[in-house]
Formats: sequence, C-alpha cells, structure tokens
Amino acid sequence: MSVVVDRSQWGRLRVTGGDRVRFLQGLTTINVESLGDGAHAWGAVLNPKGRVLSVIDLAHAGDAFIVACEHSLTEKTRALLERYAVMDDVAFEPLSGPAHQAWSDVATVWTAPIVAGDHPHAVPESEIKVEQLRIRAGFLRYECDVGEDHFPFETPLVKMLDYEKGCYVGQEPVFRVHAQGNSARMLRGFTIEGAAPVAEHAVIKHPAKDNAGTITSQVPGEAGMRLALGYLHRTAWDADSVVEIDGRRATVHELPF
Repeated sequence: MSVVVDRSQWGRLRVTGGDRVRFLQGLTTINVESLGDGAHAWGAVLNPKGRVLSVIDLAHAGDAFIVACEHSLTEKTRALLERYAVMDDVAFEPLSGPAHQAWSDVATVWTAPIVAGDHPHAVPESEIKVEQLRIRAGFLRYECDVGEDHFPFETPLVKMLDYEKGCYVGQEPVFRVHAQGNSARMLRGFTIEGAAPVAEHAVIKHPAKDNAGTITSQVPGEAGMRLALGYLHRTAWDADSVVEIDGRRATVHELPF
C-alpha cells in the first residue's frame, strides 16, 4: 500500500542564525550536529522531566533547519522555541504553502521527508488508507497517542533517541531509564477481531493483568479486523500475546506491524 499524504496544514518553521545548530542540539532529542545537509530526522521537545511537549521533524536545508509538526502543535512548538531562545543568535520564520509526504509502505512512514509543493495524488491525513499505514507504523498523533504524560522511550521515538549526543532539555530522566531498562509501558499495535469500533480508550485485559493498558487509536483493517494502537504494561507487552479489548480477542504486535 502506498499513499501521498497532504501536509499543507502542518506547521513549518525555518530556523536560521549563527547558533541554530547549538540551540536545536540542546533543545531536541535529535542529534542536530550529525544531521547532514538534505537529511531529516524525527524527534521531540521534552520538558525537564523528560515528558513529550512536541513531536517534530527536523530537516537540514543549507544554512537553515526546517521544523515541521502537526497543525495542532504549531503555535505550541513555536512558543517553546522562542521561550528557550533567550541569548541565542537564532531567528524563526513561519512557512506556508502546499507540502506532502510520500509513503510507499509501512517502513517509509517514519523515513519519508516532508516535501514542499503540490502533489497531484495527495490525500488528507484523515483518509482510511493513511490511518491504516499510520497505525501500522506507530506514527504518533499528539494528544491521541502521545502527550505530556508520556516519555519518548514509551513510543517508537525510542528508536530515534541518540544516547551519544550531548545534553538537552529532559535528557537526564531519559538516560536514567535507558540505563536502568525499566520503562513501565510501551506503545504497541493490535489486530482486533471484528470490524466494529471498540470503545474509545478501551481497557486492554491480559491474563497477567486485568488493566494492562488502554487503546489510543483505531481504524478499520482488512478481512474484518480492526487495527489499533495502545499502551501496554511491561508484564503484557510481548509480541503475539493474546489480549481482550472491549470483550474481543486481539493480538499484540511490536511496531511497526
């Protein structure tokens, strides 16, 4: 399954100035210093306690960086950047206009760049085929699958954390959990028997734990199944485990699935 996703409504911010690399290196989970020209990477802006304030894509474009985020995070993300830019030589320029992202399969959902310009086959992100790929990839939607109650290591962002980069806001609690290896929960994928929706924020029951987690996103799948994302406690997050969601049998999957 391939699809071109319309990203025209997403927030985009051009960051320039002599301190742009140092500033973004110290504010995001992304290793900005190693991001080559033309490359991009996903990451997060955290609070000092390591919780996720914003999920961003950062692209290196010559003498600037382009920060992209969901429409709902646009103002919040800009405010965060401006708040931390006290004595730094950085400037922020909002960008507008058409943009898109081409997903050729599940593996490219987190790797495809956001490209400026129109695409004749771009579809809204609310389309079912977009949601199916998004959920199979574990591509986060803020205030749905992740928010200020979550750590990045509980989500697919864990694969993008660079534990060799220098200090950044929220680094200490993230590194502490990494060293101890004791995350309490993790986002997982689910295939649920039956095509009908399950209850919003449905509780996930596991033989080892009645309240093992909750569902965050769901969409109709193939062959009378339903695809979903949800958080599971570490005692219940093993792939291929069978759980119960809203009275229906479901299988647990590592992301992507």
